Amino acid sequence: MTETMTSESGTVERRPTESDMLTLYGANWCGDCRRAKKFLGEQRIPYEWIDITDNDEAIAFVEKVNDGKRRIPTLALADGQVLSNPDNAELARALGLNTSAKLDFYDVIIVGSGPAGLTAALYLARDGLEVLVVEKSGLGGQTGITDRLDNFPGFPDGITGDEFARRLVHQAKRFGVEILEAQEVADIRAEGPSQVVETVGGQVYGARAVVLATGSTYRRLEVEGEEALIGAGVHFCATCDGPFYRDQPVAVVGGGNSAAEESLFLTRFASEITLLVRGDQLKTSPMVREKVESHPKIEVRYNTSIAGLTGKSRLEKLEVEDADGGSEILNPAALFVFIGLSPNSDWVPEVVERDEWGFITTDKTLMSSVPGVFAAGDVRAGSTHQAASAAGEGATVALMVREHLKEH
Repeated sequence: MTETMTSESGTVERRPTESDMLTLYGANWCGDCRRAKKFLGEQRIPYEWIDITDNDEAIAFVEKVNDGKRRIPTLALADGQVLSNPDNAELARALGLNTSAKLDFYDVIIVGSGPAGLTAALYLARDGLEVLVVEKSGLGGQTGITDRLDNFPGFPDGITGDEFARRLVHQAKRFGVEILEAQEVADIRAEGPSQVVETVGGQVYGARAVVLATGSTYRRLEVEGEEALIGAGVHFCATCDGPFYRDQPVAVVGGGNSAAEESLFLTRFASEITLLVRGDQLKTSPMVREKVESHPKIEVRYNTSIAGLTGKSRLEKLEVEDADGGSEILNPAALFVFIGLSPNSDWVPEVVERDEWGFITTDKTLMSSVPGVFAAGDVRAGSTHQAASAAGEGATVALMVREHLKEH
């Protein structure tokens, strides 16, 4: 069944649950299949993946629903709908995601739905302002794909990232925040005293102020073979893709908290995890380090870097090098990459100033170099990249935006 939550204003949130599980038929060599998997993973939509290669029953189904043609990806939804190679917009509509705003003009438009964006949204909406949140990926941002939050204030027993994201979304909607899903912002620009936000699909919305809370994403290795194998054995989200590697060996690269914690999460599925660390120690808390180094399923290899990846339709070989220049070939079923974060600011116009790493610079009020455009959370220069501090910045930027609107 579909999960629904009704807010005090009567709005209903529709999100597919595991009982709504759709089935995705495709092949690992298929680019559109990888795109569909990426979209479903970003939106945190549960699905079953069936590779039709050498699967006569799956091939027969695909041909039956496509008038004898082998069109992939083919998606079979729980309600009986069948979609043949849908684009992301078509898939979003079929899944019941909210992709079109009710108004043309808002008091505040917030780009990004992580802890910073949604906290700012609920503070502003609670003040009676019309607030629109635009999100291209799953609601809740990076926290939504985090296995567990153990250090967020108010949750002494911890809380799963997915549940935390659901609560945050529900709270924002309770105050009347409108949220657009699966919509990517292409541009923001000033028109008179207002800001204009335009999506990739061409939708245009105006606002008195804009908050950029787009967060950050995991960096890529930038080694030979990586690009072609993303989604076909190379992944950046253990929560999204770990279950596909049940009882298989996998590798993780990275030396920080994310790599360590995701390695621990993968022990639920993988038969063994090889954690590749470029330095001579894990840069984590002592407690996390002890958990990783003592876990029977995890082998930590220090002073090790990745030289290249190979595979025709999916990852087959992983070449690693040690500090002395020696090389070795590993054969994990998958590689999960957690080597740091890059700000999601590539799309932001050049007029909005950034530091040398691409993070948006702000003044003490969290306003950027463009009047009326603010930034908060992981995309902002100086952020601590923690969920609790992102929520705090969301509250702060909301108060700063409120003061700005009093004068403009």
